[in-house]
Amino acid sequence: MIYGVTSQVNMEEDGVARDPDAIQRDIEKARDSLAVTLDELSTKADPKRFVESGKASVQEKLNDPRVRYAMIGVGALVAVIVVRKIFR
Repeated sequence: MIYGVTSQVNMEEDGVARDPDAIQRDIEKARDSLAVTLDELSTKADPKRFVESGKASVQEKLNDPRVRYAMIGVGALVAVIVVRKIFR
């Protein structure tokens, strides 16, 4: 007991010290699990993945006929306004 805190390190539920090989296996299992988790996080947080996802989203929206025709209409309106300003 240190400062009123009991230490459970290296002890099982029945109070018997754990086998060092079992502790080593637990550490290796935790390390492998952490490595898998870090690999998954690095894949999810990859900036290239965000860029590709954004591109796909924009292309999908631009392929929608309602958006495409609205953009064509806005472009035509801007072109007409520019031409009118030039020739006035």
